[in-house]
Amino acid sequence: MPIFQYGFFIIISIIVSLTTTNGVGHQLIIVNNCKESIWPAIQGSAGQQTLRDGGFLLSSGGEVAIDVPEKWSGRIWGRQLCNFDSNGKGSCATGDCSGQLRCQGLGGTPPASVVEMTLGSSTSPLHFYDVSLVDGFNLPVSMKPVGGGIGCGVASCEVDLNECCPSALEVRVGGQVVGCKSACLAMQSPRYCCTGQYADPKTCRPTVFANLFKAICPKAYSYAFDDSSSLNKCRASRYVITFCPPH
Repeated sequence: MPIFQYGFFIIISIIVSLTTTNGVGHQLIIVNNCKESIWPAIQGSAGQQTLRDGGFLLSSGGEVAIDVPEKWSGRIWGRQLCNFDSNGKGSCATGDCSGQLRCQGLGGTPPASVVEMTLGSSTSPLHFYDVSLVDGFNLPVSMKPVGGGIGCGVASCEVDLNECCPSALEVRVGGQVVGCKSACLAMQSPRYCCTGQYADPKTCRPTVFANLFKAICPKAYSYAFDDSSSLNKCRASRYVITFCPPH
């Protein structure tokens, strides 16, 4: 083999090696279709890495692509009406993670619309994902696969529930409804939180508020033991998560 061809072969081999061993398996494309800036937050499940340091600013009309390792699982939610200083300290009206721009593994303060996902596991190559309103609602959001074939569903709550939130569940800032609490958060009762003696699908039934959420957003989980039809499964290389998706 001529020297230049041998050198070229080595370079290609190195590139292939890097691209196949760097652990990147999938890509999440996060889009802000809202009229205002939002601050997406990301929390990995136990033992999973924190993507993008757990949070960042995304201006209206903006989008960002995030490489995700194989078998990553975690949750993503949007924060709104945030104000951070140059050191990343501040607060958000909804979804706040202890006053940090970069959540670094911390969860968000409800109410918040949450996208949950498990992108493969040691026992299954399938991806599972959903939109959960169990922690309440703050922003419309959807997760949609790019390709993936027949059977890949869309997880979503595309309607702004803040516009029809019962007064007992409203979170207001300056007279504006910015979030809708879950019945658990508002009532602080095991019956509504599916805890204690109610930590079972036979004893924990959907409340009138959960039924309202489900009627408006049938593709989202409305309470802890909601119908499993809200859980989607797929096997795609890319997924688009859109805040304030068109409907």
